[in-house]
Amino acid sequence: MEALMHMFSVKDFGAVGDGRHNDSDAFRLALAAAVPVRGRVVVPEGTWSCGPLEISSGVELRLLKDSHIKFIPDFDLYVPVQSRWEGVNCWCMHPCLYVHDSHDVRITGEGVIDGCGMDWWEYSRFKRMTQNAPETELEKRFASMNIGYEDQPGGGGGRQCQFLRPPLVQFQNCSNVLLEGVTIINSPFWTVHPLYSDGVTIRNVLIKNPADAPNTDGIDVDSCTNVTISDCLVDVGDDGIALKSGSGPDGIAVARPTHSVLVERCTVRSAHGGIVIGSETAAGIWKIRAVDCQFEGTDRGIRIKTRRGRGGHIHDLEFIGLSMKDNLCPITLNMYYRCGGFEERFFSLEPLPLESETPRIERIRVVSCHAEGSRSSAGFIVGLPESPISGLVISDCSFNVDSSATAAIEDSEMYCGLPSVNGRGVRCRNVEAVFTNVTVSGAELPFILERGSTVQIN
Repeated sequence: MEALMHMFSVKDFGAVGDGRHNDSDAFRLALAAAVPVRGRVVVPEGTWSCGPLEISSGVELRLLKDSHIKFIPDFDLYVPVQSRWEGVNCWCMHPCLYVHDSHDVRITGEGVIDGCGMDWWEYSRFKRMTQNAPETELEKRFASMNIGYEDQPGGGGGRQCQFLRPPLVQFQNCSNVLLEGVTIINSPFWTVHPLYSDGVTIRNVLIKNPADAPNTDGIDVDSCTNVTISDCLVDVGDDGIALKSGSGPDGIAVARPTHSVLVERCTVRSAHGGIVIGSETAAGIWKIRAVDCQFEGTDRGIRIKTRRGRGGHIHDLEFIGLSMKDNLCPITLNMYYRCGGFEERFFSLEPLPLESETPRIERIRVVSCHAEGSRSSAGFIVGLPESPISGLVISDCSFNVDSSATAAIEDSEMYCGLPSVNGRGVRCRNVEAVFTNVTVSGAELPFILERGSTVQIN
């Protein structure tokens, strides 16, 4: 069947590949020609400069060795599309490489997909320091389309400015898609974003962004089902591999959970978290397995983050055989996540009434996971007084804290409203947990048990 596939080289449609010429039209013509015959569009060796592209059902985009697609960082090229941005459905910038309402799509090969993110990052940093409302014509255009954006939750990416940067690769409303073999770098925003999709396979992909590039998550699985991520290397400036399902009232109304996800044999470096749940958790996240992965130099290893106002039921997660080295904190379950939070009540230490936007976390298993050289603490496990974490089982694990580390204990997680603690052991608050054959070394007090904790240590 492989030999019978129709091939279309972008060079045959006028693409130049010198890194200066805008090859957008040639790429679009080649991708359109492949649709009727479910063909393969081949990108040969060269540097191909493009604006945003779309791939339709049945088409494969194959990047040959030494091919390099560079997306032009001209903000005006990325016209508004309806999508989800940091957990809320809205109008936002067209993804660089966009697959939507499609099936049986493949992006494969040995080439490079480059988001040319430097201009995006610098502009985003400038805005974060200087403004908290739309100012440019582009931002005002998005603001006029996103009525009520001022009250929408965010994750710290800049919703209040309405400079809604594009993800580098997005699959939206898709089924049976494959991303394999390619290298993906310098994303303007989130790097690979499967959204509202079923049957997604991501394997043997290298994702790399600078450690200080803002909001450049590696892979964000967002309200998707039946996803496999395997043998990938992710080295980025925010969370590594993250699972999400919408934020607050919008996410609850959409009601599209993320479930049935397998992450195996992946390596994550430099990121804020290795395998991450949240913080957009509104529709629920369950039936997740992360197996045989390595998290090297990430701020956190296993990371679950949510808060009041986010909503969602997080349950039946398994983390097995994970190796963590030189983290700030190897395992965090945080229901006081601070980023994007703008209401004081979110961080109350007193129990509040249970609402639809109150998150729940239960039935989490952590087995045969080992961490060396943690610099802040051995663990951060903090639930809500009205919604404690329950059914947490950690067994046959070891967590080592670097006794010479100078990182602040507070750097274990991004939280707000909690009192400080002095010890670097596993912090437990508002949690019901069982620890069996768990070794905590390098901390004077292995476990710090605060109010609301029912912890069994075997």
